[in-house]
Amino acid sequence: MGIFTGNRPNNLGVRDGKLAPCPNTPNCVSSQSTDASHKVEPLNYTSAPEVALTQLKQVISSLPKTNIVTETDSYIYAEFTSAIVGFVDDVEFYLDRDAQVFHVRSASRLGKSDLGVNRKRIETIRAQFQELQVQNSA
Repeated sequence: MGIFTGNRPNNLGVRDGKLAPCPNTPNCVSSQSTDASHKVEPLNYTSAPEVALTQLKQVISSLPKTNIVTETDSYIYAEFTSAIVGFVDDVEFYLDRDAQVFHVRSASRLGKSDLGVNRKRIETIRAQFQELQVQNSA
């Protein structure tokens, strides 16, 4: 691991239908957060869950410096590495079939501020994912 990558957190994954809460630092967003500073909307899908999962993996894989580390039939964990310094962010997606959404959590491993990078990343993924959903339904 490089100086800016940090260690992979040990709180990743889904426990009782929940992703890990965000820390008190502003470098994390989560669709399951209850406070406005960390809150981001989940990703909605209208296709079959399996199709949505495939489309989401396609979007994630298309983004630069991204590595999908873990994937199951209801969970994706990816590492995103910044282009210049090489900071690593941990990004998780949990497929909630009952609610027809992907809950998301994106957090920087190191530092306090991320200058909005995690929120922007999720919104970029949302836009690309929704575009695939619309194309799929046409």
